[in-house]
Amino acid sequence: MEIYLRPYIESDAQTILEIINYNIINSTSLYDYNPRTLEQQKYILQDKITKGYPVIVAILNNEVVGFGSYSEFRFREAYKYTVEHSIYVSNNFQGIRIGHLLIEELIKIAKNQKLHTMIGVIDAENQVSVKFHEKYGFKNVGVIKESGYKFDRWLDSVFMQLILK
Repeated sequence: MEIYLRPYIESDAQTILEIINYNIINSTSLYDYNPRTLEQQKYILQDKITKGYPVIVAILNNEVVGFGSYSEFRFREAYKYTVEHSIYVSNNFQGIRIGHLLIEELIKIAKNQKLHTMIGVIDAENQVSVKFHEKYGFKNVGVIKESGYKFDRWLDSVFMQLILK
């Protein structure tokens, strides 16, 4: 079982959409309410690429099983060395280190792009993701209480930061 990474191509969009929509519908990892369309997802991914940010996919048995990317943290010019990342793994392929491969590659790319810091915004209920990020040196730098509302409850956002060296 060999998992490898490669840059996103447009034909990956449908599988990425399925991963994203599963998380929108079934989890608090995305604070969206409504599933995305294929056109919306393609636009989001292409926008990142156009701006010079990476979108990478994890492949197992010729199938996209996860993806990762980052983009601007905020739009003000002084934030240009800070990015916010996202990693999603297909629900059918959890626990086989796909997320680890993706975060390691994103960190490597960010360092090569001479970025200074990477931010992860994680729902506080997702302690698996918090612990995952801690393994890579991300520090909890704050919690925004009741910043999201989904599934009839208020959600807290944990901000985790990695200073890239």
